[in-house]
Amino acid sequence: MLAYQTVPVTPFQQNCSIVWCGATRQAAVIDPGGELPRIEAAARELGVELAQIWLTHAHIDHAGGAGELARRLGLPIVGPHPGDQFWIDGLAEQSRMFGFPAAEPFTPARWLADGDTVTVGRETLAVRHCPGHTPGHVVFHAPGAKRAFVGDVLFAGSIGRTDFPGGNHAQLIASIRERLWPMGDDTVFVPGHGPESSFGAERRFNPFVRG
Repeated sequence: MLAYQTVPVTPFQQNCSIVWCGATRQAAVIDPGGELPRIEAAARELGVELAQIWLTHAHIDHAGGAGELARRLGLPIVGPHPGDQFWIDGLAEQSRMFGFPAAEPFTPARWLADGDTVTVGRETLAVRHCPGHTPGHVVFHAPGAKRAFVGDVLFAGSIGRTDFPGGNHAQLIASIRERLWPMGDDTVFVPGHGPESSFGAERRFNPFVRG
């Protein structure tokens, strides 16, 4: 069974998630935005082996630590979608703009597209391309565990910002309604910031996308 633990990192309290296969203890880290010692300590405490880095998108608070972690531990970076290449190219500028430690540049070992899958141990997650917050944003869905890791597409009671370069409000709403809602009302999602919620709860109560 897929298991996970969320480790909030960076001054933005970004929800980095360590996800692992219960059978093999092999793990992927989703969105290591920074504070790498905290992430690595959590992995040691869980008794899991970090094998991959998965990125939902390339904003600094989600991808700022990916290059260093990949280099030091010899891990492949998987994702996001190629639409976020310009955000990866601009990581150094993002670091300066938001007062983050300098981000190491990187090239993903594998880009992701809608309909792809990623595998950790014996667990496979589906990939959905959900643009709007950024052009290359992806979401990871574990149907068996009824969990989705959605980055900054959707939050409990809110939605992702669309006022950054490449953002598109109509596209974001379409991504939520056409890509997330079909995953099922009982699917619990881990957002990029803040508490978990379910798609059913957001369909009923989220003022931006309910109905």
